Amino acid sequence: MKNTRIKQALAMLLLPSTMLSINAYSHEDDDPLLSRVMIDQLEVRDTDGPNTNMLEGQAWIGHDKHKLWLKTDIERRDGMTESAELQVLASAAIAPFWDVQAGVRHDTKPAPTRSWGVIGLQGLAPYFFDIDTALFVGDSGRTAARFMAEYDLLFTQKLILAPNVEVNLYGQNDVETGAGAGLSDVEAGLRLRYEIRREFAPYIGVNWNKKFGNTADFARAKGEAVQDTQWVVGLRVWF
Repeated sequence: MKNTRIKQALAMLLLPSTMLSINAYSHEDDDPLLSRVMIDQLEVRDTDGPNTNMLEGQAWIGHDKHKLWLKTDIERRDGMTESAELQVLASAAIAPFWDVQAGVRHDTKPAPTRSWGVIGLQGLAPYFFDIDTALFVGDSGRTAARFMAEYDLLFTQKLILAPNVEVNLYGQNDVETGAGAGLSDVEAGLRLRYEIRREFAPYIGVNWNKKFGNTADFARAKGEAVQDTQWVVGLRVWF
């Protein structure tokens, strides 16, 4: 009888530390280190003259509430890189499906290169709109802002129409890179993809873009078009 009471007392003493170990182990399992690479647009655009090749993608690694992001946007025409951008961002979850992001952006094209500080918000808005918006601050008082939105309209579980829009604004003229103060350009598209697997989806579509204000004036001065509509064919992949 005495030995039984001793065992019961030891069990009561050990129970809190045992539960603490179980909770700590469960917490680690509930928030593992994860990663993902998403190539949103890997496509060819049919334009007047040489076709344009586009790569737009992002990748992240981290836990549920904190992640490290890489974002890139590259445009090539006739074997030459017309524009190239890379962002490195840290994110923190501030609400379900919403992250605030901060970091740096570096543009290697068009020349000369430009570097920016970044603060942004990315997430899933009501009615399942994917939103990515950011404010950029560069040297010499340069500022810029970007708003991007995309929506998936399901015809079937595999056939999906995805409208998207991107709007860019600048705080001042940058003649060297051709960016004008105010509303700079708007790009909108419709892409119809077929998900052979969720991670692998070829698509076709149409893309429209237009330059405005001083940005359009800079383009005209260089003999460039200020508006274009393009047929596109591409691939969307994530892993």
